[in-house]
Amino acid sequence: MKQLQPLHSLNQTQRIALAGVLALLLPIFSPNLFRPLGRASPSLFSEWNAPRPRHLRLLEGALHRQISIRQQVELWSPLPDQSWKPCTQSFTGSPLPEKSQGFLQVFLDGGLNQQRMGICDAVAVAKILNVTLVIPRLEVNPDMAAHSGCDFGGGKAEKLALAKYRQVIWQGRVLNSQFTDEELRNKGRCPLTPEEIGLLLSALGFTNNTRLYLASHQVYGGEARISTLRKLFPVLENKKSLASAEELAEVEGKASLMAAVDYYVSMKSDIFISASPGNMHNALLAHRAYLNLKTINPNMILLGQVLVNKSLGWSEFEGAVVNGHKNRQGQLRLRKQKQSIYTYPAPDCMCKAA
Repeated sequence: MKQLQPLHSLNQTQRIALAGVLALLLPIFSPNLFRPLGRASPSLFSEWNAPRPRHLRLLEGALHRQISIRQQVELWSPLPDQSWKPCTQSFTGSPLPEKSQGFLQVFLDGGLNQQRMGICDAVAVAKILNVTLVIPRLEVNPDMAAHSGCDFGGGKAEKLALAKYRQVIWQGRVLNSQFTDEELRNKGRCPLTPEEIGLLLSALGFTNNTRLYLASHQVYGGEARISTLRKLFPVLENKKSLASAEELAEVEGKASLMAAVDYYVSMKSDIFISASPGNMHNALLAHRAYLNLKTINPNMILLGQVLVNKSLGWSEFEGAVVNGHKNRQGQLRLRKQKQSIYTYPAPDCMCKAA
């Protein structure tokens, strides 16, 4: 695989010229949603219309934005020391009992990171119960793109297909389906589209020569879906553009392996940003926080509110985005009660630096 040179190995002039490596995790809009759900159900894929840009005024402003050298230096500078470090000391727990009290088998669905978290939980539960953990059974869950209940700009065919998928898979029991698209966006419950993530990156100060790695298995709609993002950031990379044919053949058809590649590249990138909260998003946020790496956590409520305001100009949008993300670029947050350790590693898995 071609190497993406890390930013910390470059001098300041080279950093600004190359604008580093930014990994972007996009939500999956799977073509499976548009395949027939039964013999009597025709596919709606042929009726799908490629979405047009929904924020033309902001897009025009983003294409003509001016970004200073100072903004670039601040944006790509690594995080300062936050007085926390990974705990590497091994703690010896109580000895294992001589006899097991039985067996525990767990059934895990979801993607790679959801399964990984489930296995960790199962190991802990097995020790607490003093039972032997049987190798977990891994299952593939249905596509989750329809679960948000949001409108992604694919027209009537897309809305019908997503609604039908929700009915078939979840029997209509999707909480978000009772709200309108505008209500969901105002609550920050909608994943960002490629167009919206492009506007966010532009407002934060990323230039059009930023090397952007798309960490996504397959974006529904292909090039039509990401064309606006590519217009703003033409240097787009993914597994297919970086890997050789032989390397791709080794992971083809293996969803967990492909997700692992995306995870690895995302961990090695200078900056990481996710377009949609989820298990991989949470795992990467936690892992990068553990290593004190810069990670932009989108303010979904703020973005939902400013993006539905069609009267907003570029300068107002840019100011709102910058102010709303000053403390969302990797600043460590201590885990609160009932929050997941897989999202907030401190203080449980980290120690105060001496």
